[in-house]
Amino acid sequence: MATTATAAKKHADKPAKDTAGTDKKGVIKQFQEHGKDTGSSKVQVAILTHRIESLSEHLQSHKKDKHSRRGLIGLVGKRRRLLRHLQLNDPASYTAVIKELGLRK
Repeated sequence: MATTATAAKKHADKPAKDTAGTDKKGVIKQFQEHGKDTGSSKVQVAILTHRIESLSEHLQSHKKDKHSRRGLIGLVGKRRRLLRHLQLNDPASYTAVIKELGLRK
């Protein structure tokens, strides 16, 4: 029992790893509609956009990383579906999100 407590203590000081390398909480605060809004379509699109930008930057210097490229394609597809959902159900939010993120021209 002492070993599991020691192992848990060892990792308690480490912050959670942000896979995109961006400030996820900052992105959520910027796009949330109310204090507890962390999963709305607008917030999800913003988080995905930052992850996509980070992964694209990674692929510029690691051109042969095919696994990350496949992940990037999946993220882009997921963001596209969320944007389509926003466009159909909340056109005002859709235009605000794409304008703020600079997605469409």
